[in-house]
Amino acid sequence: MLVTTLCYLEKDGCWLMLHRTAKERDVNKDKWIGVGGKFEPGESPEECVCREVFEETGYRLTSWRMRGVLTFVSEGWEEEIIFLFTADGFEGTEHACREGELCWVPKEDVPGLNLWEGDRVFLRLLEEDAPFFSLTLRYRGDSLVQCALNGKPFTKKAGEIPGEGV
Repeated sequence: MLVTTLCYLEKDGCWLMLHRTAKERDVNKDKWIGVGGKFEPGESPEECVCREVFEETGYRLTSWRMRGVLTFVSEGWEEEIIFLFTADGFEGTEHACREGELCWVPKEDVPGLNLWEGDRVFLRLLEEDAPFFSLTLRYRGDSLVQCALNGKPFTKKAGEIPGEGV
């Protein structure tokens, strides 16, 4: 099982998004996600997110918050536990990312990007400033087939984002 971090940097009503285009074999190929990555031996979630954000963006985090834990399960890929962060303080100079293209996207435009369906759920929870949460996302291909928030399953109604009203 992979253990990783994922961070959404916030500035001027935008999220820093990463368009994953660089690797051919990538579960996130052509998707837009936050920045982060795998733990190194002995790292805490906070150490990992700070290191990964710096490596991928050139920014040093000065203010961040752990918002939740994601369990990502998809056929054909290793299961992943993801520590989810947001950051509203950072310094440094942005540099190119070897994983793809970094872009500051207005928060209201993010839903129009090619996102994982489950990302729409947790991004909404982040925007609603939901208390710390656990979100389990099970996929078949690119389709979200099961979603549970804090151990309680919920289903998608026609035309709604999973978790609507949560």
